[in-house]
Amino acid sequence: MHVYDGVRFAPSRPAARMQPDSTAADYRLLQQRLGTNRTVVVQPAAYGIDNGVTLDAIERLGRSDTRGVAVVHPDVTEIELKRLDAGGIRGIRFPQFDPQTAATTRDMIEPLAKRVEPLGWHVQIHLRSDQIADAADLLQRLPGTVVFDHLGRLAGGVNDPALMVIRRMLDRGRTWIKLSGGYFFGDAPAYAGALPVARTYVTAAPERVVWGSDWPHPTEADKPDDATLLDLLLDWAPDDAIRRRVLVDNPAALYGFSP
Repeated sequence: MHVYDGVRFAPSRPAARMQPDSTAADYRLLQQRLGTNRTVVVQPAAYGIDNGVTLDAIERLGRSDTRGVAVVHPDVTEIELKRLDAGGIRGIRFPQFDPQTAATTRDMIEPLAKRVEPLGWHVQIHLRSDQIADAADLLQRLPGTVVFDHLGRLAGGVNDPALMVIRRMLDRGRTWIKLSGGYFFGDAPAYAGALPVARTYVTAAPERVVWGSDWPHPTEADKPDDATLLDLLLDWAPDDAIRRRVLVDNPAALYGFSP
């Protein structure tokens, strides 16, 4: 999920999908509705590489049950990386699906992946499927753990060429998939196009898929019902034991939560 707190943290890039009513306190209300208690705060585009809002949210939501994913540039210092690590950051993200709002560029991905691998951090990739296919060589040589956001945003569903790239990486054992962003695959409430894609990943690597809400859904003008999004997991992962892995065991392994 993402936190936006325009009162306490002025956005450095306000045109990049700034969201109202999306503070850590607002998210606590959603957690009460959904019944979740652990959180991964992902740095939003509106704040660029100023990760202050994300670090603050980790503290407010509780360090024992909260981790974060930051955005940095290649000139980030080792001191800053250690500060972020101490603050609960466990990965860096590259949301480059929209060049107009992207705070990073493709040439930054590989050098930064090499920088953060010694920390045990992962690299979170949010690209469109055509971008994934175009960057296949780069993505497949990245060191460490790679996480594909939003089911890989496969515009062509299970026939999308990007799925072959992702499957090859999954089969090597260091790549994860985030089961989120169902609204990129069709209309509410079923988002039917997401089902075969999600089941493909769950079948291929049930030990390396995690669920995410993507709250407050910054890409969407019409906000989806978060409970409906969570309910999709009943179809995406119909087995109780696998759902427990998706919601409990797998995120503990990826983000370093206590069992």
